[in-house]
Amino acid sequence: MDRYDIAIIGGGGAGLTAAVYAARAMRSTVVFEGNVTGGQIATTDVVENFPGFPEGINGFDLAQNMLRQAEKFGATVEYSRVERLDRAGDGTFAVATEAAVYRARAVIVAAGADYNKLGVPGEDEFVGRGVSYCATCDAAFFTGQDVVVVGGGDAAVEEALFTTRYAKTVTIVHRRDTLRASGILQERARANEKIRFVWDTVVERIEGADAVERAVLRNLKTGTVSVMPVSAVFVFIGQVPNSHLLKGLADLDAGGHAIVDLQMATTVPGLFVAGDVRTKAARQLISAAGDGATAAISAEHYLASLG
Repeated sequence: MDRYDIAIIGGGGAGLTAAVYAARAMRSTVVFEGNVTGGQIATTDVVENFPGFPEGINGFDLAQNMLRQAEKFGATVEYSRVERLDRAGDGTFAVATEAAVYRARAVIVAAGADYNKLGVPGEDEFVGRGVSYCATCDAAFFTGQDVVVVGGGDAAVEEALFTTRYAKTVTIVHRRDTLRASGILQERARANEKIRFVWDTVVERIEGADAVERAVLRNLKTGTVSVMPVSAVFVFIGQVPNSHLLKGLADLDAGGHAIVDLQMATTVPGLFVAGDVRTKAARQLISAAGDGATAAISAEHYLASLG
């Protein structure tokens, strides 16, 4: 059975940053990643809002740089999905994958969150080329262009308002005839001359050649199909945190996000959470990296207190 000082579950921005800090502190460190290293950022064509890259950087390349940096300081990466996380009787943690069980004195869960998708043709094909789940990240790429925002909650309206700083027009497409967003956000959206609404409608397909060129819409009441020329489709229909490993172990909020303090600590000694899986996360790469650094420093202080 392999034993480590710190086990990190998730190899996205939060997890890899935590690995850099943990390994550099001379703690034996392992990172578990079940998919592609870098998480959501690895699928982003150009990252423009991460400090130090004035011309931007390819998301996959940035993730690989983070990985190499963590490995340089001695972190080990296991490309395995963690299936179970338990507190062992001796105060350590048992981290179980399909193939093996590992022990760690401290654990940082940085498993991120998955965006709810439309599940329509063209969505996956155009991710990073006009389909986005983060207007704060990508709206600037569509300056002076027409875009669609899908959703009707606070996140959708907030991101639509943000996108008006750049886009020529922003059309909010919502499957109902009223928004679920708070009243003040609705007032701001209706008062914004760049925003218009398409009610009782869903996106049927997203089409284009090398990038998004149009959204095919269907009215749920009439069945009418229409085509809207747009350069981007921003999707905000919810997010599901990957917190299943924490159920029954740490406190979660109503949305399933882990509740942590400012040190990224849960109420379980030695268990820390960083990035989108925690409550009130900013859902940005830079804030996830900050969470990862904080969690690793806190884990180091915890281990030091054990002697």
